[in-house]
Amino acid sequence: MDREWNDSQPIYRQLRDRVVDMILDGVLKEGDPLPSVRNVAAEYRVNPITVLKGYQELVDEKLVETKRGRGMFINAGARNLLLQGERQKFLAEQWPRIYATIQRLGLTPEELLDAAATSRRSSDPAEKER
Repeated sequence: MDREWNDSQPIYRQLRDRVVDMILDGVLKEGDPLPSVRNVAAEYRVNPITVLKGYQELVDEKLVETKRGRGMFINAGARNLLLQGERQKFLAEQWPRIYATIQRLGLTPEELLDAAATSRRSSDPAEKER
């Protein structure tokens, strides 16, 4: 997890978002434990209550469950639940702006696909070695 915090939202919310990103990226998988509140608080120099509040949001969203005496664990289906929500959010919030830009610039589907393929190749380590 990134150690830097920004002023755009509360730290507990940023912590929650980082855990969500880790689930979406496959770093944390179903059944995996979350790092302990105490460890995260010490490592990131934040109040344990702040960490607990971020974790509690994950519990409230049914992404994480608490096992008494053992810790907090990623729930089965958490990634799929997040993907569904993130896809809806993208289509409602980001896609309209992206689509408007595509229209304004007159980009064709072929140009977009070519740009995506080029981008994919440039970020693929195997392609860079060729």
